[in-house]
Amino acid sequence: MPLDADEMLAQAECMAARGLRVLAFAERRMDILPADIEDAESDLTFLGLVGLMDPPREEAAAAVAECRTAGIVPVMITGDHPATARAIAERLGILDDGGRVVTGVELAAFSDADFADQVRDIRVYARVDPEQKIRIVRALQAAGEFTAMTGDGVNDAPALKRADIGVAMGKGGTDVAREAAHMVLLDDNFATIVHAVREGRRIFDNIRKFIKYTMTSNSGEIWTIFLAPFLGLPIPLLPIHILWINLVTDGLPGLALAAERAERDIMHRPPRQPDESIFAHGMWQHMVWVGLLMGGVCLTLQAWAWHTGSAHWQSMVFTVLCLSQLGHVLAIRSEKDSLFRIGFASNRLLLIAVVGTVLLQLATLYVPMLNPIFKTEPLDWDELAICLILSTAVFFAVEAEKWLVRRGLIYREG
Repeated sequence: MPLDADEMLAQAECMAARGLRVLAFAERRMDILPADIEDAESDLTFLGLVGLMDPPREEAAAAVAECRTAGIVPVMITGDHPATARAIAERLGILDDGGRVVTGVELAAFSDADFADQVRDIRVYARVDPEQKIRIVRALQAAGEFTAMTGDGVNDAPALKRADIGVAMGKGGTDVAREAAHMVLLDDNFATIVHAVREGRRIFDNIRKFIKYTMTSNSGEIWTIFLAPFLGLPIPLLPIHILWINLVTDGLPGLALAAERAERDIMHRPPRQPDESIFAHGMWQHMVWVGLLMGGVCLTLQAWAWHTGSAHWQSMVFTVLCLSQLGHVLAIRSEKDSLFRIGFASNRLLLIAVVGTVLLQLATLYVPMLNPIFKTEPLDWDELAICLILSTAVFFAVEAEKWLVRRGLIYREG
């Protein structure tokens, strides 16, 4: 029968548009095999089309959506037919309806200048060769993008090497691809990359919180000791007090911050710049004003106790500084959300560290054998009550700062 090529191609396009990888089958009957196999690849009889379904994982679409909310732009680079690539990209949410698919032939026709103008807007590439993959990565990097590239074949190795982060497939990937990549994905699941991004952001947040806590605490100690003589007051802290604060009050809760859960909006933030300072987004300003507040509360208490003739003024200052830092560590568990929203027990390790530190601090005051070691004296109940009340000032001040941030009255710029 005569072959209707247009109808055959239309059927192939229709199948490809459904996300199928299409193969055409044909035959030719011969009495003997030809000497040159290429001679057999002519005068064929068309038999039909076969569509192969390679559906994306169920969690892939959700992972792509989470990428987009996190400011990460997924780009598909495939050797499939453009119609197949479009169907899969639309199914995953990589490509919007009516979005553009660029083929390798079209990409080859672009000049470097034209491609540089369009590379940010292209989401799907089809029928590309290995050299074009490298060109895509280079163009994105030249446009200021930080690129991560996934691949599994030998042909992907150059692009994996060129990308800022090359991610090779651990199960189906070749040895060459794994050697060229910076990371190996053991389960070959794109959603795992998104989970890794989320976990990386959580770890980075917790590092910032640890630095914020320890440096603010040290700042409070420095201001308290440095400013006291200028106000006509004796040195409020002894070396043993500073050592206790640094080892116990700073150490235990600070380490427990590493177990803090990811914040609610962690995957709704834009990616940070690689060269961004860790003290960006108002962090250093926070350390300055909270450190001054700690020092101010301690010096106010010292001035009052000193001038009223209290014999326990030094123990009171020591206690207020320790408890103020514990209030601070509870308040900075989230950049924006109130502690009352995230819950006291959502980080049990930190709660245990805070309660344990409070008990240890009280032990330095009320265990007789510890008094000569820490140069402390038991406080009266009214003195302890004053210390407890004043030590909450830092907690409520930081909570007020977060309230202003949530209302948009404070904008944390890098």
